[in-house]
Amino acid sequence: MDPRTPRIGWRRGALLGAVAATALAVPLALAWPSAASVRPARVVTVASVSGLQNAVAQAQPGDTIQVADGTYTTSGPIRLSRSGTATAPITIAAVHVGKAVIRGSDGFAFGGAYVVVQGFQLLHGNGISIPTSAHNVKFSRNLVQISKGSTQYWLTVAADDVEIDHNTFQHKSTIGNFIEVIGPGTSAMAQRTWIHHNYFLDHSFHGGNGGEAIRVGLSGRQHGSAKAILEYNLFEKCNGDLEVISVKSTDDIIRYNTLLNSNGTITLRHGNHNLVDGNLLIGGKAGIRIFGNNHTVVNNLIQNSAIGSQAIEVGAGEIRDDTKSTTAHDAADHVLVAFNTVVGRGTLVGFGSGKRFLPTDDTVADNLLVGSGGSAVRVTGSSHHFQGNIVWGASGGMPSSGFRTVNPNLAQDSGGLFRLRAGSAAIDSAQGSYPMVVQDMDVQARSGAKDVGADEFVSGGTNRRPLSTADVGPLAA
Repeated sequence: MDPRTPRIGWRRGALLGAVAATALAVPLALAWPSAASVRPARVVTVASVSGLQNAVAQAQPGDTIQVADGTYTTSGPIRLSRSGTATAPITIAAVHVGKAVIRGSDGFAFGGAYVVVQGFQLLHGNGISIPTSAHNVKFSRNLVQISKGSTQYWLTVAADDVEIDHNTFQHKSTIGNFIEVIGPGTSAMAQRTWIHHNYFLDHSFHGGNGGEAIRVGLSGRQHGSAKAILEYNLFEKCNGDLEVISVKSTDDIIRYNTLLNSNGTITLRHGNHNLVDGNLLIGGKAGIRIFGNNHTVVNNLIQNSAIGSQAIEVGAGEIRDDTKSTTAHDAADHVLVAFNTVVGRGTLVGFGSGKRFLPTDDTVADNLLVGSGGSAVRVTGSSHHFQGNIVWGASGGMPSSGFRTVNPNLAQDSGGLFRLRAGSAAIDSAQGSYPMVVQDMDVQARSGAKDVGADEFVSGGTNRRPLSTADVGPLAA
């Protein structure tokens, strides 16, 4: 298990699918303080806003409140102030996923701990907040489409140990984010946020900056260690900003996501020590931008993206090391860009220019770069390291010791992804060991001598495909 993976046992694998009125298993043996003072856990079905508010106000650990199919119009928040426990969370769930619709002014207002909200259509006016007073919240299998145009942030997370999974966030045309992750005070970050198997569809804000699908952190929080994990999410037509995923904090993992036909990037905008691993960026203008120090960018596949400048940007900055948490770009230093596959036009890996401080001491190794003329790599800055890269269809643009020109013998698989074929010169030819790279983009082990690029050729192995709506969102398995 990755050392930064949240270890929140009550949430994993719990409460998948529709919650039937009679099918929910209630724990048989709970550690109640006193049988006389605490009643057993209950399953309560409600069919009105007032009934729901009354039920959540009286909820105790292990209780499940089921909301019958129908449309519910609120005039204020549905406050979830009660807390469950790690072994007996309080669950508020639609009887059938997607059949209970919340409209009106507000939805759920979180305040307690070990609380699950599952299976609703949330079409109300104001955004949803999980404040620092809450923790260990699971927000699962909901469809979110906030109706008030002035609502900037649809879901704000400030609490620790929040899981956001199998939701759909769709059709945002105004400034702001589907999800923003912040934290307590002005500089700290929420801890161990886990965002996975969600579908982000159609962010069409056209006002320039401020339309990211997800933002983890802020300029003033960039040195906060968040340990957030964003994985197995599908982003489609997310065009609200240059950045689809914007990371402005430290010690985060962005892995195994699919960006499909989106005109935005995965951007490490602020912060240090972040990992970008095994993402699939296909079509649109998707790429990866890097600012800050000591990041690791490995096993990513970028293909068929009409990027204006470069597919992977190792950024220059207005500042060398941002110790004061400003809004300036921090030059990318001591960054590893390795075992990625980029198939596209123009510059495939570019070191930033146009800013005062150029990147330094970065490593570009064992990447597979397939272009269509021009230079595969554009180098600025100093003390960079190049090793084992394969370039085809373009000139190298880097020291000759750092690459070779040879046909990698790629072919598109049934999912449209470019992969190595048997006999490829990339197989077993990586020059760097890079012990932190133990898997490829298919989450398959890299054994023996490693292959160049994101794909480790495994005869008879299981090829990962781009995520689709069958894999993410409220009705996914």
